[in-house]
Amino acid sequence: MRFAEFLRTTVLASAAAATLLAVVAVAGANGTGNDLVVPIGAGWWVMAALIGLWLGRRAATSPPIATLLASARTQTSLPDIHPSRIVLNRLWPLLLCTIGAGGVAFLLPQVPAIAAGFAIIWSLAWRRQSSAVTAIEERDGARFYILRTSPLAPIKLVRTPGFRSNLMEMQEAPRPGVRSGA
Repeated sequence: MRFAEFLRTTVLASAAAATLLAVVAVAGANGTGNDLVVPIGAGWWVMAALIGLWLGRRAATSPPIATLLASARTQTSLPDIHPSRIVLNRLWPLLLCTIGAGGVAFLLPQVPAIAAGFAIIWSLAWRRQSSAVTAIEERDGARFYILRTSPLAPIKLVRTPGFRSNLMEMQEAPRPGVRSGA
């Protein structure tokens, strides 16, 4: 699976987890009759959105992703590509936290409300990373793929040849029929 696609999937899965946890928290608060959970949870979600927007404001790669890209080994052939296996292998903590927090919603609706805020932060903080990785791929003429590793091991990437974008060179090239400097 391409690393940029994995980053997009991570953002969407985190946003989906935040939505699910918020809905379950509201339903749990309604079921328990706790009137303070929803307004306090909504305040936390707004604050979490602001924190996520602040953390994800830059269009450049984050330092951990830059280090991961720099440490990718070069390979001329594509690795085994199993997107569903890689997503489950890498995002199992998100799945486990979503199920765990959602499971106690009707006993303690505060838990999924708090967990939804952290999922909001995560999805908004990582929202531009896939675009930054794609820009690096186009600039360098390479593609980054995720290697299959243990679910507990750090993620590893492999760099394969790709197509280099000549967009910058095409924009700077003189146009036919246009004189320069006259």
